[in-house]
Amino acid sequence: MNAFKTGILLAAMTGLFLAAGFAMGGEGGLLIALIVALGMNGIAYWNSDKIILSIYKAREVGPNELPWFHQMVEQLAQRADLPMPKVYVIDQEQPNAFATGRNPENAAVAATTGLLKRLSHEEIAGVMAHELAHVKNRDTLISTVTATLAGAISMLANFAMFNSMFGGNRNNPMGAIGTIAMMILAPMAAALVQMAVSRAREYEADRLGAEICGRPLWLASALENLERTSRAIDNNSAERNPATAHMFIINPLHAHAVDGLFSTHPATANRVAALRAMAGQAPGPASRGPWG
Repeated sequence: MNAFKTGILLAAMTGLFLAAGFAMGGEGGLLIALIVALGMNGIAYWNSDKIILSIYKAREVGPNELPWFHQMVEQLAQRADLPMPKVYVIDQEQPNAFATGRNPENAAVAATTGLLKRLSHEEIAGVMAHELAHVKNRDTLISTVTATLAGAISMLANFAMFNSMFGGNRNNPMGAIGTIAMMILAPMAAALVQMAVSRAREYEADRLGAEICGRPLWLASALENLERTSRAIDNNSAERNPATAHMFIINPLHAHAVDGLFSTHPATANRVAALRAMAGQAPGPASRGPWG
């Protein structure tokens, strides 16, 4: 059912992009939007990991560099029955992490230096288990495609604004007022679809991540720590690329929205409460990993 809902949301995003193209440029705009959507989704499918990792200047680390971290990811991947992903570190003081890649065989996980410095090994294990849950659920491809389409819709709106400024509305079936309305409403609608995809999958990744690491409270503690510390530290790369914000475990932007309509992530307090309830339902304490 979750996969079906996600498919509907992605179809809605693509349909919105095509509708925006038609509204702003008639049949010609629709054709251009279709070509752009196919091209951008093709690029996102085959190069999603490279795109996001290059944006954040992530560098790959092997078993000889940060061996404890590499070993932790390897052991968690084994527990999740996943291939070993590539491991990356981002030189960024804001503590955060994300996963990317088109499938588990081509996945990568990335953590910031701020996360590795500010969280305990148990909390880091909880975070990386969460990211591996995204890989196992194949959320990484979905989140990249939604980010790509959201960015494309914003680009289309900017093009419409530029075009209208120079009187290029002859092929626009909506006229100048319609163009202005679409320029405002299309990016907002795209953001809503993007957020709907992200929010549902964060809860599921929390649940599965807690199962992978064996201790829901490790992830709960990590989320509380991340929420508290990330607010005080800017992530300039994320601020320049807000369409990628939903890929992180904690919102890297400083909107600080509550668990409402325009939040890219569920409220951290709600996520922590769900994990604490999960820990209370557990039949007994999980064994500590070698990273503890």
